[in-house]
Amino acid sequence: MTRSKRLFDLVVAIVFGLLLFPVIVAIFIVVLIKDGRPVFYVSERMKTPDTGFNIYKFRTMTPSKEDTGVSGGDKLNRDTKSGPVLRRTHLDELPQLWNVLKGDISLVGPRPPMRQYVEQFPDLYGSVLQSRPGITGLATLVFRKREYRLLAHTKTTAETDAVYTRICIPRKAALDRIYQKNQSLCFDLYILIKTVFR
Repeated sequence: MTRSKRLFDLVVAIVFGLLLFPVIVAIFIVVLIKDGRPVFYVSERMKTPDTGFNIYKFRTMTPSKEDTGVSGGDKLNRDTKSGPVLRRTHLDELPQLWNVLKGDISLVGPRPPMRQYVEQFPDLYGSVLQSRPGITGLATLVFRKREYRLLAHTKTTAETDAVYTRICIPRKAALDRIYQKNQSLCFDLYILIKTVFR
């Protein structure tokens, strides 16, 4: 990550954090009252092919020790009361501003993958993770709704994983590579603005 991109991340994350602090506190209280503890969902993601970190989100599902892989239709029965609204509006991802401040991720970049998928596709993620992962990115803008529709109808963990690995990972990786070739602060700003309005 270049110094200018890191400085951009810090300035925007601090500004957004201050502006959205009342919203973050309000969501914290709502989740605590409606869904109970824990308020935050903490899970390992990868920022390089070899280095993991803990990503933070507002919890939108009931905890499960058997939880693996991405979320699909097979996990809908675990939704909390506030979960669907938080995911649909992406407000569950606001705590990731802390990950940006820590330097785990950038504001814009490929979404940080789970370790199991990096180990399953080492060559692909070896390329994708040359860019620092981000809260949002080109793949998020272009493919997220399609990914949601594909995974919403899966009935088992195995089916969700099969659809995600066969269809979603390759298409998102192709978009992430397009971002890599065209990355600039102007492009990052464009993606951020489009993300906010969506």
